[in-house]
Amino acid sequence: MNFGFLGIQFGFGLQQANMSPIYRYLGADEAQIPWLWLAGPLTGLLVQPIIGAMSDKTWTKLGRRRPYFLVGAIFASIALIFMPYSSTLWMAAGLLWILDASMNIAMEPFRAFIADKLPAEQRTLGFSVQSFFVGLGQFSANIMPWLLGFLGIITLGAYGEIAELENANGIPNFIKYSFVLGAMVMLGTVLWTIFTTDEYPPENMEEFKKDKGSVAKVFIEVKEAIVSMPKIMKQLWWVMFFVWYGLPLMWQYLSLAISRHVFGAASPEHPDFEKEPFMEV
Repeated sequence: MNFGFLGIQFGFGLQQANMSPIYRYLGADEAQIPWLWLAGPLTGLLVQPIIGAMSDKTWTKLGRRRPYFLVGAIFASIALIFMPYSSTLWMAAGLLWILDASMNIAMEPFRAFIADKLPAEQRTLGFSVQSFFVGLGQFSANIMPWLLGFLGIITLGAYGEIAELENANGIPNFIKYSFVLGAMVMLGTVLWTIFTTDEYPPENMEEFKKDKGSVAKVFIEVKEAIVSMPKIMKQLWWVMFFVWYGLPLMWQYLSLAISRHVFGAASPEHPDFEKEPFMEV
């Protein structure tokens, strides 16, 4: 059930670790990068509650949640493949919107999928396994560029420079290969979940069809859910707000501004930009 979540989080890990450098390679300065990252929080804010409510009202030959897994994984995989081949800054920014929206479409129903499939006494274990795959996917995505070099896919010169680094947009080949591999992992793991699991149909299909409603009804239900949210969830709301305030700061600033201004890392314009990290190792 949770194996597809590994691939989705692999995609999120690639995005979080590499989008700031990709923007930098394409000419963005440090002040522009937070604006270019707005795709993530905006799409999450809009897509997750809407897709969650829509999937509650869906039933197809593939079931309730699995159509969203499939559609989201297909579009996210396409965006992952094209992302490191972006020729302009705004092409990369547009692909990030598509990528983030698609991964949110695939990810949000996965949480409800566990609740649909498991009895109450097994749900804690189900969500724990899901959390394990979140960590595994993120770890795998972050280690992938190093692993490609370790396996010899990226060759190193006598002084540590990366051979075959430069291409049309200046983005290193190890990032390209990582994104293409990420697309394969995402699509493959999601398809595994789709084809090895099933879903329980609604007990009363006729009533279910009558209650499907419209897109406008989805927005109304989301509003009602927020208003009637249990007290404990309202208390956790603020905790999650500040946690997620901190996480994007790490993605947007740590790999570029802080590493350069605090730790003295070279900027992409520096002649030793590719050489310096490998010399230290």
